[in-house]
Amino acid sequence: MIHDVVITPLRQIFDERGKVMHMMRDDSPVFRKFGEVYFSCTYPGAVKAWHLHKRMTLNYAVLVGQLKVVLFDGRDDSPTKGVVQELFISPENYQLVTVPPGIWNGFKGIGDKMSIVANCADLAHDPGEIIRKPAFDSSIPYDWALKHR
Repeated sequence: MIHDVVITPLRQIFDERGKVMHMMRDDSPVFRKFGEVYFSCTYPGAVKAWHLHKRMTLNYAVLVGQLKVVLFDGRDDSPTKGVVQELFISPENYQLVTVPPGIWNGFKGIGDKMSIVANCADLAHDPGEIIRKPAFDSSIPYDWALKHR
């Protein structure tokens, strides 16, 4: 587990009409402030990586499909510097992944349908506070290929 990353199990409330999927409330321990909510749609097998926010905290929850979310701690002052963390999130493993500033992150669509992740960020998008690297950048020790274990 990467220092300062928080995984929060989320509730789904089912009835004969469908379900409600909770994500974020202003009384949640991980809620800082509201910046924006957006949805990122990812095709099966597609990789959206790498990016790092200098000031923004991300709060990811997958509403449809399944994503492999990968985090890399490159922070010099962190006790988990150099650690890679893989998370598999979906409605079947419904959780909020809170990613603090300074953590490289990305995700890959897995399964056979488009995935939709919601992000409730604490800042509105600002292209000046984000750093990007290609998905297969050698400075991050991660291989996005399917691993048969």
